[in-house]
Amino acid sequence: MNIPETNQPRIVIIGGGFGGMNLIKKLKKTDYQVVLLDKRNFHTFQPLLYQVSTSGLEPESIAYPLRKIIRKQKNMHFRLAEVHRIDTQLQKVRTDIGDLHYDHLVIATGTRTNFFGNKTIEENAIWMKSLPQALNIRSLMFENLEKANRTEDPVKRKELLRFVIAGAGPTGVELSGAFAELRSNVLQADYPDMDTSEIEIHLIEGADRVLPPFSKQSSEKAQKFLEDMGVTIHLETLVGNYENNRVTTKGDLVLDTATFIWSAGVTGASIEGFEETALLPKLNRYKVDRYNHVAGFQNIYAIGDIALMETEDFPKGHPQLAQPAIQQGKNLAKNFKKMLRKEELEPFKYFDKGSMATIGRNKAVVDMGKIHFGGFLAWFIWMFIHLWFLVGFRNRVVTFFNWTYSYLNYDKAARLIVRPFKQNKIIAEED
Repeated sequence: MNIPETNQPRIVIIGGGFGGMNLIKKLKKTDYQVVLLDKRNFHTFQPLLYQVSTSGLEPESIAYPLRKIIRKQKNMHFRLAEVHRIDTQLQKVRTDIGDLHYDHLVIATGTRTNFFGNKTIEENAIWMKSLPQALNIRSLMFENLEKANRTEDPVKRKELLRFVIAGAGPTGVELSGAFAELRSNVLQADYPDMDTSEIEIHLIEGADRVLPPFSKQSSEKAQKFLEDMGVTIHLETLVGNYENNRVTTKGDLVLDTATFIWSAGVTGASIEGFEETALLPKLNRYKVDRYNHVAGFQNIYAIGDIALMETEDFPKGHPQLAQPAIQQGKNLAKNFKKMLRKEELEPFKYFDKGSMATIGRNKAVVDMGKIHFGGFLAWFIWMFIHLWFLVGFRNRVVTFFNWTYSYLNYDKAARLIVRPFKQNKIIAEED
């Protein structure tokens, strides 16, 4: 990999997401050699992926070059690589560009889409965990609108104009709301010879309410917002299959659609090389202690979504959100510095800053401890928080400008088909 030899202890970090990025930023000017490995050369602000897929933002607004984070630090290195396996005995990371020895290893690989073993849905549905996949949704949406605009077959038009989303967590709710806003504010002007009232948006959820992890008050507000925007919600409904443009459920509901988006769950993006004592197979998450040590190892750590830390407050582990990853990355960096000074390590304690989801213009819900509220104030807080946590001054400015423009003009500027839609298998291989 052409990494310089050094007497400094080497920390290898796998993954440039929220956890890995905050860890590496806090390790600047330390007596470690730090190597970041990622199969992409940029950090993705995943909470705003849905805005790329629904033409609210350009992809560059939510991506940040990983090399820009480390470019002024001589002790830091980045390699574009896909990690295949960890050799824990030889302390080596095995990748598609070669092997690399580590003194300390940090796994921050996040999650991947969970299809719960349904191969047909995995092959045919659309998923959204990366920028290429978000752009794929955008391409398919506008390609289907173009096809619907020119077809004379009413059955085919209905199939092309029906959007179905499985999973009413934050991603599904935010996608549904964004599609509804696009239908109401943009598409009628873009397609004057199309009756946009024919566009249907269906949200399917297996639980008895939308946003199951949120408070009941926020769930009820979010559902009312969505229904007022014309989204059809199917609760206590489990998707059975999706094949030949037909969604079937484990009930009576059947929906023919050319756009079926799966946002019904995630699983850990684990790496081969660990026994079940360290890797919990059903969850694909590494079991870690309060210092983020992977079970059975003192020099291997896991942070963020891939880590499961059982505590009194969180017996099933912390939520797979950005904040636990950010806080664990910062805490681990602090402990690496303490190791150099041979000081006692600091156990991780999660500070829950709450949860939020936006449904559309002036419509969002926020849970902050025992405080639950929705509407314009919640939407404003959501917008401010997301701008604050975007990486890079340019990204904040561009995103703020785009949101201001959209708010004032009821418009979404990024309605572009930059490349044709591709099947998931091709996207996954490219990504």
